[in-house]
Amino acid sequence: MSEAVGKQWAILVAGAKDWYNYGLQANICHAYQIVHRNGIPDEQTVVMMYDDIADNEQNPYKGNIINQPNGPNVYPGVLKDYTGDDVTPENFLAALRGDESAVTKTGPKKVIKSGKNDTIFVFLSDHGAPGIFCFPSSSLYATDLIEELQTMAKNKQFAKMVIFMECCYSGSMLKNLPDNISIYGVTACPPDTVAYFCFFDEERQTFLAAEMSAVWMSYTEVSVLDKITFQDEFRNLQGQMKKSVPCEYGDKEVSLLTVSKFLKNPPTSAKETKKGLSPTDLVSFYEAPFRILEHQIEREADPVKKDALKKKYDGLQKTKSNIESAVEEIRKRCTVGGGEHATTATKSLDLTQLQHFKTVAEFFRTTCFNWHESQFQYALSQFYVFAKLCAAGVDTERILESIKEVRRTSSVFE
Repeated sequence: MSEAVGKQWAILVAGAKDWYNYGLQANICHAYQIVHRNGIPDEQTVVMMYDDIADNEQNPYKGNIINQPNGPNVYPGVLKDYTGDDVTPENFLAALRGDESAVTKTGPKKVIKSGKNDTIFVFLSDHGAPGIFCFPSSSLYATDLIEELQTMAKNKQFAKMVIFMECCYSGSMLKNLPDNISIYGVTACPPDTVAYFCFFDEERQTFLAAEMSAVWMSYTEVSVLDKITFQDEFRNLQGQMKKSVPCEYGDKEVSLLTVSKFLKNPPTSAKETKKGLSPTDLVSFYEAPFRILEHQIEREADPVKKDALKKKYDGLQKTKSNIESAVEEIRKRCTVGGGEHATTATKSLDLTQLQHFKTVAEFFRTTCFNWHESQFQYALSQFYVFAKLCAAGVDTERILESIKEVRRTSSVFE
């Protein structure tokens, strides 16, 4: 008896905002164009993006977003199912599981209405930290994502699911994905390393894409999708990515399915005009704001504007230094008395430790540096310290007390 053929669903999410994160929203616009061109109906596609790039005051081409050098405008027609403050982890999880009642927004509450014979393709693009995928003003934690996926599998809400995730430490989001619930995940990097932007555009003064996204979408656009599998996609990523090291998680059997079972096939005419791309200008997500400002300072001819940019750059460097100092003070307080090994261990967090890490991360965010504010986004780069403390079994209360004491006593906060 042949397997029942279901619908193909897609949910595409950019958690970023602001001009220097241009490439993260451009990734999602480009992915939408692929999904749409391949024939997946808009009714079966959900797009979440802040949508502050196309008409941004820094955009020299209003209404235009490109995802590669001299590339086509990928903005026209992009769905705007969730924009601005509606781009939240709560709405993402509600939309993924098809729960309209849990969506908090005005207007239509579009969700994935998948059934037991359907496939779901998920693409997530933003900043991250160990166990964290960022949204504009809140965070999706690995423990909540894995719990949601397990519940959906138990409720038979899909036949197969594929997740592509690009953010720093993205491997930590899917490392605990079970291998028996028909979900296959690919991440831009392992649980303990960063992701990279690519394609710096001199005219726009920002990065156009991110490395993994540039590679997988380029390969997808030049391939016949009923002749390649997701394992082929993964091997191509391994061969073409220069900085990040892609990782795979979950059910490897799903990776042997053809990509067309999830994304259909592009029209022949579309493939004829495409060429494979190799990412250039690779810079880590955390360093990108500094590199962008350096370019702007070098390019600016007006002395007054150049001075203002230099002050902004110095302020960002000062904030970076303050964040690093504060986290180091917290680490020292947590490892006094023989716990020095706690921040040298590389053990990954299990699901219980991920829950403890979530408690620590949120307390640090609300007490010290709110990484959802652009000037403090660098704080995410230091979260490996907290992840290692949790993985080593340092008591959560001890970490929280250390954070509280450093906030109260450190000169960083004067």
